[in-house]
Amino acid sequence: MNETRNEKKILGNVRQAVVVTLVLLLLCGFLFPVVLTGISAVLFPRQAKGSLVTADGAAVGAANVGQDFTEPYFMKCRPSAYHYNTYYEDEEGNQFYNDGSEFAGVSSGSNNYAPSNPALMERVEGDIDEFLAANPGISREDIPADLMTASGSGLDPHVSPEGAQVQIPALAEASGLSLEELEQIVADHTTGRLLGIFGEETVNVLGVNLDIAKAMGLVSEVSE
Repeated sequence: MNETRNEKKILGNVRQAVVVTLVLLLLCGFLFPVVLTGISAVLFPRQAKGSLVTADGAAVGAANVGQDFTEPYFMKCRPSAYHYNTYYEDEEGNQFYNDGSEFAGVSSGSNNYAPSNPALMERVEGDIDEFLAANPGISREDIPADLMTASGSGLDPHVSPEGAQVQIPALAEASGLSLEELEQIVADHTTGRLLGIFGEETVNVLGVNLDIAKAMGLVSEVSE
């Protein structure tokens, strides 16, 4: 008799656990995401689609994700451990980052090197030499720190206003645009602190480069 009651109790507990699991799975795993997705699609349609940016009708990036720009007339982003996942394919279908190293797959993050790690010093020194070669009028001491330091995600689309300004002379030389035009473009894509006190001023590099491309006649229409 006691065994029968125990078995019924165990079965009841199992049934209750299964029902609760299924209900929570339905609520948290289906209804909640669907409702939030629907609300975001109605209230924030552009953000819900990834904040994509188009040029001449084709998607060329996302406003909140950086890119690895290699042309001399385009502004450079901060260093990225994953080169912003920008890669190319050879004739055999092999994929490589723009520096020639093998593409490791879509990723985010950083190398998390300690300050004492020789690999960090090697990377920074290499980036400094590359930057000075591309910006011959700039001294080592004039390079803003954010241009030599990678963000935690490795996908940061912004540089500091100082990091943008220091690149303008070389951009003018390569693009043929005037310093005044480039300064205005940078100003157009500079975002101030939230409520005037939170965070720092930032410059969206993709926005700057698309306006440069438009001013140079490389694209005719840009839409965000």
